Amino acid sequence: MTTLFISDLHLDAARPAITTLFLEFLQREAIHAEVLYILGDLFEAWVGDDDPSELATQVADGLRAVSDAGVPVFFIRGNRDFLLGQDYADRCGMRILPDPAVVELYGEPVLLLHGDLLCTSDVAYQAVRAQTRDPAWQAQMLAQPLAARIAFAAQARAASAAHQGGMKDDSAKFETLTDVTPAEVETSFVRYGLTRMIHGHTHRPAVHALTAGGQACTRIVLGDWYEQGSVLRVTPEGDDLQVLPLG
Repeated sequence: MTTLFISDLHLDAARPAITTLFLEFLQREAIHAEVLYILGDLFEAWVGDDDPSELATQVADGLRAVSDAGVPVFFIRGNRDFLLGQDYADRCGMRILPDPAVVELYGEPVLLLHGDLLCTSDVAYQAVRAQTRDPAWQAQMLAQPLAARIAFAAQARAASAAHQGGMKDDSAKFETLTDVTPAEVETSFVRYGLTRMIHGHTHRPAVHALTAGGQACTRIVLGDWYEQGSVLRVTPEGDDLQVLPLG
């Protein structure tokens, strides 16, 4: 029995090798798993379920094959694909979970998140996040023509790159604002009364041991798929966070 966790694939037509790696992962491993969880940023950008791109079709077909094989597929929206809706989820055969979500993993409750909610030190980002998760804002965005939404996504990516580029002039500030806020991590553990958390977003794969509310806790951070793959394999015997090499 193996449960798989991935996040931050940032699939993009401009990076076909990563798409190939992902589809091979689905065919070779995920299709034989017990459950597959995708914790956000499956795509570099998602402008609506009506996007007719070949990439969207390839990914939907790959995930549907896993689901049709009897493997439940769960998805949490990320900061790049927060507009992914029920229509596309149905094409993929996957179920959308809230962010955060509590699931039972081999008898233990575990907190799952994309991870950006933990980065509370970046106040500017959190303000943008609150706006883009507002149902009224999303409805207004999805009502725009597809071309306008594609242009908006490109503009948003450029703004995000500029925001992070500006922070890189101060390396300490960059590390603080782009990583989780320790106090928010502890608060989340205490709020949910759990001792185990899995998330992505920060692109800093690691297994962290910490204490929250007087309890020993574990926070597992998934890696990104920019130049390689990253997968967390969980069995009743333990956790295995590994890199999936290209080629």
